[in-house]
Amino acid sequence: MKNLKDLYIDFFVSKNHKQIPSAPLVPENDPSVLFNTAGMQPLIPYLMGQKHPYGVRLCNYQKCLRTTDLDEVGDATHHTFFEMLGNWSLGDYFKDESIAWSFEFLTEVLNIPVERLAVTVYAGKGNIPFDQVSYDKWLSLGIPKERIAKTEKDNFWIAGETGPCGPDTEIFYFRSDEDIPTDFDPSDNRWVEIWNNVFMQYYLDEEKNITDLPKKNVDTGMGVERTTAILEGVNDNYASSIWKDVIEEIEQIASLPYIGNEQSMRIIADHLRTAVFISADYAGIKPSNTDQGYILRRLIRRAIRYAKKLNIDINSNWEERIARLIIQKYGKYYQELKDNEQVVYDVLKNEKIKFNRTLEKGLKEFAKVIKDNTTIDDVTAFHLYDTYGFPIELTVELAKERNIAVDIDGFKKRFKEHQELSRTASSGKFKGGLAGNGEMETKYHTATHLLNAALKRVVGPDVHQKGSNITSERMRFDFSCDHKLSAEEIKATEELVNEWIKQKMDVTVTEMPKEEALKSGAECMFIEKYPELVTVYSIADVSKELCGGPHVKNTSELGHFKIIKEESSSAGVRRIKAVLE
Repeated sequence: MKNLKDLYIDFFVSKNHKQIPSAPLVPENDPSVLFNTAGMQPLIPYLMGQKHPYGVRLCNYQKCLRTTDLDEVGDATHHTFFEMLGNWSLGDYFKDESIAWSFEFLTEVLNIPVERLAVTVYAGKGNIPFDQVSYDKWLSLGIPKERIAKTEKDNFWIAGETGPCGPDTEIFYFRSDEDIPTDFDPSDNRWVEIWNNVFMQYYLDEEKNITDLPKKNVDTGMGVERTTAILEGVNDNYASSIWKDVIEEIEQIASLPYIGNEQSMRIIADHLRTAVFISADYAGIKPSNTDQGYILRRLIRRAIRYAKKLNIDINSNWEERIARLIIQKYGKYYQELKDNEQVVYDVLKNEKIKFNRTLEKGLKEFAKVIKDNTTIDDVTAFHLYDTYGFPIELTVELAKERNIAVDIDGFKKRFKEHQELSRTASSGKFKGGLAGNGEMETKYHTATHLLNAALKRVVGPDVHQKGSNITSERMRFDFSCDHKLSAEEIKATEELVNEWIKQKMDVTVTEMPKEEALKSGAECMFIEKYPELVTVYSIADVSKELCGGPHVKNTSELGHFKIIKEESSSAGVRRIKAVLE
């Protein structure tokens, strides 16, 4: 049987959708999230009305990463990295076609029996009416009214406090061998959500007024891992074909069976797959103590801890064996895995060596702690966890051997507080997405192009953008450079940008084939992420870049450009922070 991703893309291409490439895991210019957390996130500018170079019907499979459930990983269904299948209508078809195609794909392509399906529709609240159109469409397709639940809480989508919004209809599958109940109860966890169709038809303003959007969009999503497990009839995602060979490789490395060691093997499989994708991303993320690098470090170290639990020889190349298998599995779909294969192996190995050293330091720290204490308090237990990567189980185990008590409850309380902080930091509320392409962000987008061009002239033509982060208050720009910029270089760069702003240059936009754009001298950060037809922004003869926008019409709109800091970002990469005054 064809891979689910291929079946999905083939189906929607047959419905006149254009396949667009998966966006990178690390989002550009969205400071609200560390990673792309949903299939729709990279499409936000187009859902807001910007024209997409591929047209109004789109489909893809998208790499996603969420760390809000990190501590849930180890059960049968949670993952940090996952893939979403999506199809979109940008002001083209709406509820009727969207629901019909979802139903057709599930029942005719995947051959799911209709009697195993149920749906929810929006019940209506206040001045937003019941979604009669979706309800009637499901009835016409053969879903009985007993299997259509009207709910209010979970069937209305909005990205933030205000903005485009609308009802959604969710499709559920009965994942159990028990008799299928006649009436559908969405709270019965035997019914598993497999597909969500969001209909963006309203706009909610600051005063909570709802108006109809002039152009209505459809945004759908279906999880690859969950749907594959359902199609293969397994209740453990890690027993599906997506994970089977990875789990078998871990069984072989550990000389232990999966049964009885599920939690450890699931965590190793999940965390290493995620670590492979983060470290292969063209953004060049390396393990560190901040942002994406912190997540990468935490995942690798957690995988190592659970490998130790299985008595795997940590000094062997066990992590490379698993990573190699993952790269073989996904390389067909994601070119960066092939391009950066050696980078992945190096990242995993280097972090493993560092962590082993940290563990040794932790054991020394532990020895110091117990020398003067008859108990290990919550502060010390958490310090051992947070600084040296000691899981509480290891602290308890070592303390028990010496008849020392550990304040486990206190540790759990601190751990919970830490979890809440982590969750808040990486929850990704799309703050910088749908709501965040405001006037200042737009100016900063354009300023990054001018800064890039200025650095090429002042520092040298080998300067290339490596990343950027934009908020309404400031811009951050990472670029390749082998030295700390001198005061003269910083001053010259700043002056050049301001000179171009004063010259009141027009910012023009054109669409052209990717190859043609590159031949014309257009620059871009990650060429692989762009579709075959691209948008090129030009600022007079100063700058020409592939970019998703948004941008000002003329440089005179930018105000005064000021560099406030220049520092190292990572090896061979410098970082400039700047403001527009």
